[in-house]
Amino acid sequence: MPELIAIAIEAATQAGNLIRDNFGSEKTVNEMHRRDVKLELDVRSQKLITDIILGYHADHRILGEEEGDVGGDGDVEWIVDPIDGTVNYFYGIPHFCVSIAARVRSTKEPLLGVIHDPMQNETWSVVKGGVATLNGKPISASTRAQMSEAVVTVGFSKSKSALDAGFERYRRISYEVFKTRMLGSAALALAYIACGRLDAYVEEQISLWDIAAGVMLVEAAGGKIVTRDSTVRPGTMFICATNGKLDIEPYL
Repeated sequence: MPELIAIAIEAATQAGNLIRDNFGSEKTVNEMHRRDVKLELDVRSQKLITDIILGYHADHRILGEEEGDVGGDGDVEWIVDPIDGTVNYFYGIPHFCVSIAARVRSTKEPLLGVIHDPMQNETWSVVKGGVATLNGKPISASTRAQMSEAVVTVGFSKSKSALDAGFERYRRISYEVFKTRMLGSAALALAYIACGRLDAYVEEQISLWDIAAGVMLVEAAGGKIVTRDSTVRPGTMFICATNGKLDIEPYL
């Protein structure tokens, strides 16, 4: 495990350097949708991560947002989001990250997670059975248990049905909490729960690569994760992540 987490941190840091160095420059757009954008830099970041991982272990498998399923037939599978928060990145908002997780391919058992924010020089990491850390120091979720004390982020996904579900949920939650925030990166939302900056995160439609590393961090930091199949798009998930103390489920 020490070797694998070192590989993950190296890959996330190098990819983070790439996207940070190109932040604010003109972007090449591969695809532009009504509520999403795919950049050429997403692909370059994914390839850099893939090359680093397979350079160490050619038999490992990699599931990435930009490349799909590549690599060998080994029993370690990496789950990669090369830029989580691409719309923020495209619009010059400095809130995005690289997210890398690994799991046992045959059993889906999580092995490790790394989230790297290159603009803040912050790296969250965790290994199976270990403590969650931020820049090498142990972290824990907040102890806030009252909705009136909580800061909650609600994600709004791309489809109309997901937006409609999010609006209704946001209405219910926002009346009860201290503040709400919409930040634009699922991975960083989970990392922020793990270190106590946020108390909960809810989104109707999310993909595995957005949350794989963050789920491990939240659980290791004492938080709670609820996932289930999304009601609005097959193959995606609903997620509710909390600090483990906040009873937000009645408002979902």
